[in-house]
Amino acid sequence: MAPFPDTRGSLVAAVTGGDAAARSRALETLAEAYWKPVYTYVRLKAGLSHEEAADLTQELFTKLVEKEWLSRFDPSKARLRTYLRVLVDGLVANEWKARTRLKRGGEMKFVSFDVDAVRREVEERPGACDLSPEDFFEREWARSVFSVAVERFRALCASNGHSIRFALFTAYDLEGDAAAARPRYEDLALRFGTTAVDVTNQLAAARRDFRRIVLDVLRELTVSDAEFRTEARALLGVEPPP
Repeated sequence: MAPFPDTRGSLVAAVTGGDAAARSRALETLAEAYWKPVYTYVRLKAGLSHEEAADLTQELFTKLVEKEWLSRFDPSKARLRTYLRVLVDGLVANEWKARTRLKRGGEMKFVSFDVDAVRREVEERPGACDLSPEDFFEREWARSVFSVAVERFRALCASNGHSIRFALFTAYDLEGDAAAARPRYEDLALRFGTTAVDVTNQLAAARRDFRRIVLDVLRELTVSDAEFRTEARALLGVEPPP
């Protein structure tokens, strides 16, 4: 494996490049990872309404292309998400108050998000305001990375005929209260019509595949090997393979 794969940093390069199809895919990945953190951040930091926060969030991704903001990003000075958060602060401080709510889409096909669900989560989550907006942004970014990875894992299992693997992974690792006891393998075997041995093997494979996908997502969203390794250790608690 190359010490620093082309995928790392390629997301930024694709957004600023001339290939329209690659730019569209990169923007979609960027929006998947950052839409929710940005939305929640501006609601908590600037006190914007739901409608204003949703509009400003879309404005950010539109301007990343129109103003070529990512071409100014210097990975030696900050992480990508820190740079994006600074851009959001600039939008709020310098432009948002003076502009009308003119929605612009340009060439960007904005990812379809469940905006109402995110709104409810922000407004109803107990203790959400105990965190600073900056800390909340960081936590939501981590959650978004895992959400993107879960969706990619679901699609991978469906395409490979491993739907039971994803179902077992969901039932054991994703569903329910984190503080509650996890289901027994024997119970899962009965529920899904298989054996406890198969449950053991499927979950082991699922966790291996899911961790690889999380690392792939991080490779796309980071722009240096050092940043990638720092994020991998923070999110997964392990040293990623070279």
